[in-house]
Amino acid sequence: MPALPALAQDGAPAASPAAIPATTPQAADTPGSDGLTPGSLYVHADAASREGDVVTASGTPDDRVYARTRDHSIRAETLTYDLKSGVATAAGHAELAAPDGTVVHASRIELDSDFKAGVATDLAMRLANGASLMAATAVRRSENVSELNRVIFTPCPICDVNGPKQPSISIQADKAVQDQDLRAILYRNAVFRVGGVPIFYLPVFAHPDPSVDRASGFLTPFLDYDEGRGGSVEIPYLHVVSPSEDWLISPQINTEVAPLLNLQWRRRFDSGTIVVRGGYTYGRNFGDFDQDGDGAAESNVRFGDRTNRSYLLAHGKFDLEGPWRWGFTAERTSDKTLFDRYNVRDTYQDNGLYYGDRRRLISQLYAERQTQRSYLSVAAFSMQSLRVARFDPVTPALNVFEDDKTLPLVAPLIDARWEPEGPVFGGRLRLRGSAVALTRDAYVGSPTLAPELIPPGSTDGLPGVDSRRISGQVDWRRTIISPMGLRWEPFVDARVDVYSVDDLPPMMGVDSDVFTRGRASAGVDVSYPLYRRLSAASDLILEPMAQLSASTDADLDPRIPNEDSQTLELDHSSLFRMDRFPGYDLMEGGLRFTAGARATLRWDDKRSASLFIGRSIRADDQDEFLTPIPDDPTRLYDPSGLADRTSDWVVQATFSPSDRIRGWFHATIDPNGEIRRGETTVDGRWGRRNLASLSYIIDRSNPVSGPLNRNYEFVQLSGEQFIYGNWGVAVNGIADLERDIITRSEIGLLFDDDCFRVELGWRRDNTRVRPTGPSEGVYIRLNLATFGGSGYE
Repeated sequence: MPALPALAQDGAPAASPAAIPATTPQAADTPGSDGLTPGSLYVHADAASREGDVVTASGTPDDRVYARTRDHSIRAETLTYDLKSGVATAAGHAELAAPDGTVVHASRIELDSDFKAGVATDLAMRLANGASLMAATAVRRSENVSELNRVIFTPCPICDVNGPKQPSISIQADKAVQDQDLRAILYRNAVFRVGGVPIFYLPVFAHPDPSVDRASGFLTPFLDYDEGRGGSVEIPYLHVVSPSEDWLISPQINTEVAPLLNLQWRRRFDSGTIVVRGGYTYGRNFGDFDQDGDGAAESNVRFGDRTNRSYLLAHGKFDLEGPWRWGFTAERTSDKTLFDRYNVRDTYQDNGLYYGDRRRLISQLYAERQTQRSYLSVAAFSMQSLRVARFDPVTPALNVFEDDKTLPLVAPLIDARWEPEGPVFGGRLRLRGSAVALTRDAYVGSPTLAPELIPPGSTDGLPGVDSRRISGQVDWRRTIISPMGLRWEPFVDARVDVYSVDDLPPMMGVDSDVFTRGRASAGVDVSYPLYRRLSAASDLILEPMAQLSASTDADLDPRIPNEDSQTLELDHSSLFRMDRFPGYDLMEGGLRFTAGARATLRWDDKRSASLFIGRSIRADDQDEFLTPIPDDPTRLYDPSGLADRTSDWVVQATFSPSDRIRGWFHATIDPNGEIRRGETTVDGRWGRRNLASLSYIIDRSNPVSGPLNRNYEFVQLSGEQFIYGNWGVAVNGIADLERDIITRSEIGLLFDDDCFRVELGWRRDNTRVRPTGPSEGVYIRLNLATFGGSGYE
């Protein structure tokens, strides 16, 4: 029997004439959490008496005896308690609640003076985490060891509003030992039952005690079938070295290809954590390959020599005493398709100060220093790309990937900010500095190089452009609110950049150069929030806003590579920034006026809707923002929406008509009324567990037609619908509307209750990046409460 536990029902009843507070002669005066001093006993019963040191109380099945002592509570039809020895005996629907939340039910319970040993018959125990343990007899040998006979254990509820029910999963055994030193429950002759039906037998079995956060043992396996790997099972084993360290050994066994061994090591230190994850296999590549040259790829072909294949995904974070902290990531793989071929999970994570995007791994070392008024970061990183640069139309296994030599080594990258403690001229002053050095081995053209720097003809053998930059910026802003509520924010901004560039293309006539540019700006932001109460449960907020700024010319020298400003997410927040590009390499100048308005409607506390519309106008066009089409450098287009005198319209909305439905919409619309980019998502819930999410995204910024077109349009749907009780269906799908194909789809039958979830379904993958081509197969996702592991997302 585990520690015999806090009151789990309605608390102590009010005292009555039959309530007997009793205290042993040795009791101390310091009261416990229940207000009783050690050794004291509180009893509430229909009838109670005391003979010497023995208290006897009796009640009825409908009105049982209630007693409290040593932070434990007892209910039973009859109770005897020896005040001198501390021995208690409860019989008749006996119930004992311990301080940790565990509740024990039995027909009879006998406990020693410390409540650390005892005997119970017809035991039923509800543990603090909701699991249940039942036995015909139970003997608690010590504080840490309990022996139980004819046992049933289940992590599932055994009762609902309709009374007792069959648990989804249970273990039945002749004998079980709960050893809290080992932090485990050990079984002899264990029979596993699902819905009461026996499905598996083991002569011996063990699992962690339900109170254990983690313990060594096997976790829930991952079952899968893929046309490239065949049948696949991954069996994770967790080895806990100490409370601060563990190993996860997870071999993936495949029927058609070589196995993959996955390892993970985690260690927590006083100031931080290190996680090292890796995998290894020895075998050939496999996938769709046109062996006979007939223009059609044969499926699941093994090709190439057997060789070592591996990956490493590691990160560490350390928060030192004082303002400093540091960390690292180390991410590399021997094969650009290893993750895809073996379906390695959770490979692209944001674990450092900087992060690569989908299908790019990053290795970095960084340090940060942050105080209330200052910030400094110093970092260095390199990347490995797993992106496909050119898709092979016949053989996905021969896709051409992005060359890692075209990606720069960034070392160092320094960012610093500082603000004085008090106001300066009544406003906030901020100083900012930045420095970076980029070294690239191989040539890369657009959009890194300006159109006039891109050499005609072949670029094979050209070196990559190396660059270094130092920037300094001063930003001052003050907020003034007029008596009528008009908000004025005048601002001044000045910035200086110094660039050094090497290995420029030969057509420039110069190999390296150093040049300086600067920009000074001044302006004012104006907003006027308007509030109106529409009813007792609704209100409307209107917020028109505008910005007028004047700057010197941007001086965008074509020799400056565009490394950090190639993508721009124009939205309601970036529209009013002085520097709307995310980096330093591109900047705006001249006279500019930006206006927008936001309307927010709120009603019934949890319901709301908002809409923002805005646009920017400048005095002159900014042709430097035009970018060559990658496959046709003589043609230019505007990916930013800021090159013309009038920017794209920015439209953004959120809506939540109930606490079960919410949505979001964002779009940039060019001056011709065409959507350049757009995205919307709607999430909904109904019933107790039914849910669905629908997303739509479109990009029309690429003007090329035909096979070189890089526009995209996707719809994604995921949802779960329970049809009968705990049985339901789950669907996931992504449709590529541009190519008119379902790129990914899943449909499965699921069972889900409070402790057990299993999903069995069919999956098809048509993504072009997969080296094995289109694939379909059966998947199983399993989640067992208490027994360890999940594997389900």
